[in-house]
Amino acid sequence: MTDSQLQRCKWCGDDPQYVAYHDTEWGIPVRDDRHLFELLCLEGQQAGLSWIVVLKKRDHYRKVFKNFDIAAVSRLSDARIEALLTDTGLIRNRLKLFSLRSNAHAALAIQKEFGSLETYFWQFVGGTPIDGQRKAHGDIPASTELSDALSKDLKRRGFKFIGSTICYAFLQAGGFINDHISTCFRYPQQKAANTH
Repeated sequence: MTDSQLQRCKWCGDDPQYVAYHDTEWGIPVRDDRHLFELLCLEGQQAGLSWIVVLKKRDHYRKVFKNFDIAAVSRLSDARIEALLTDTGLIRNRLKLFSLRSNAHAALAIQKEFGSLETYFWQFVGGTPIDGQRKAHGDIPASTELSDALSKDLKRRGFKFIGSTICYAFLQAGGFINDHISTCFRYPQQKAANTH
């Protein structure tokens, strides 16, 4: 079967970058703290926009925000972040850009309390990915009780741009939930990987 004949989740369309993201990243369990922090922050940058907008700017975000090194982002000055408002490679929203630093401070506090972001986030699903068992795109919710609980706890800890819908997108992208639809070629692959 050629790449163009593979059944995929419809949301990635036919943009090559989006298809590659779907095929090689989305839904694969993330356990690295730096990667979890990046994913959480970028999902927040997406608020009110589509993920493809953020995906196309992701490499520049990595360059500007020290590859999402949590300690380095926590040390960014007000002046440095203000200067980024003129950077067309970023989503130029003051609150969103400043949220990256406040999220870094909150992430450091979680690391201190739990030992790692991995331990903190994976406790919400008992350490094992949830099988969404979605038959069609319309079966996928925008938020759930799980994302509500995560959002509430993250807000309590000082995170910004972390509503329940953003949290659900984070849980999907980070592989906490296998939300590839059942006809997508990635669904059985990810299901098998998650059982080992």
